[in-house]
Amino acid sequence: MTTLEILQRAKAASPALALLSTNDKNRALLAMADALEAHTEEILAANEADILAVKDTMNPVMIDRLRLTKERIVGMAQGIREVVELPDPVGSVMETVERPNGLRIEKTRVPMGVVGIIYESRPNVTSDAAALSLKSGNVCVLRGGKEAYRSSYAIVAALREGLNKIGIDPDFVNMLEDTTRAGANELMTAVDYVDLLIPRGGAGLIKACVDNAKVPCIQTGTGICHVYVDADANLNMALDIIENAKTSRPSVCNAEEVCLVNRSVAAQFLPMLKNRLVDERKADGKTPVELRLDAGAARIIDGVAATDADFDTEFLNYILAIKLVDDVKEAVAHIAKHSTHHSEAIITENQESAAYFTAAVDSAAVYVNASTRFTDGGEFGLGCEIGISTQKLHARGPMGLAELTTYKYVIRGNGQIR
Repeated sequence: MTTLEILQRAKAASPALALLSTNDKNRALLAMADALEAHTEEILAANEADILAVKDTMNPVMIDRLRLTKERIVGMAQGIREVVELPDPVGSVMETVERPNGLRIEKTRVPMGVVGIIYESRPNVTSDAAALSLKSGNVCVLRGGKEAYRSSYAIVAALREGLNKIGIDPDFVNMLEDTTRAGANELMTAVDYVDLLIPRGGAGLIKACVDNAKVPCIQTGTGICHVYVDADANLNMALDIIENAKTSRPSVCNAEEVCLVNRSVAAQFLPMLKNRLVDERKADGKTPVELRLDAGAARIIDGVAATDADFDTEFLNYILAIKLVDDVKEAVAHIAKHSTHHSEAIITENQESAAYFTAAVDSAAVYVNASTRFTDGGEFGLGCEIGISTQKLHARGPMGLAELTTYKYVIRGNGQIR
């Protein structure tokens, strides 16, 4: 089926989904979750074919991002079931104003309509996006990366079968068959068919969407996330947080990429950090972190000399850039220059430093004494997310159900005229 034909079917299905009751949407989601698990073997076979096609050209961290297992499919299905438990935003009244003339004005949440999602090699995004779109009353048009096409197609086929099985229109969930740049551009410019476009992926994909989209586009995802170790930090806490932020899953956008260390604690802290991220990991048979050091850090510990580009790179790998700073103000200034406005953290016992950092850092999520890895829809209590917005208009941070709606004013009167 051509991209235009898929978009036409999605647009035609949109009014019916917008009117679907909460109960029917939840029935649809449960059927999708059951179908996903029922087709585990077909999905795993498709995923294995995807992995075989890229095993010689993709690094192991990114292959792990692409890989599905029975446990991950169970997790995807559970994610859909968790969306069932979330409140339905559609129809909720955000504000009510009673005018002196008797008019009652209700600001009411409504679906966007048709939501397009362009993403790369994370097939779990397929089910997350479909579930959140459907619960918020939106038809989704998914365009996965070519590296994960077989996996994503198998997932969508299962989801659509689940809908069809209970008599609900399978065109509520759609996937483009064209994985070329031309196909992506067609989605970006589908003014008559797409109400919102959400890109999820690397800097190149997001820039392409922001530069070329003619439909409304949410800027998401690229995460050059910083952790600043303050002069008054608990250094053992800092070690635990940095280890988690960097190594628990380095291929995701909320992983730490840059560590800023106050000079006054650098001589004590950096050897501790190298021991934790490099020496201990080697001894445990784990992948050590490559430390890319500015001149000050390089005088204290061994590593690779950092270039200017290292502080503007989303590594998505076991690599950490390290820079020494004089104080919290210099840390904030560095973040302002190099951040992608995703997630930043300060490790400190000094309340004044924490207050300055949280007020001055202009990012979607700002942490005090916690890992950046918490920037996630599930961790924020939103259910599985459809993306993490790094812009300021409409949505910012993890995007859940409410962020997939807009609003309209419903005005109730009894004959008023102006």
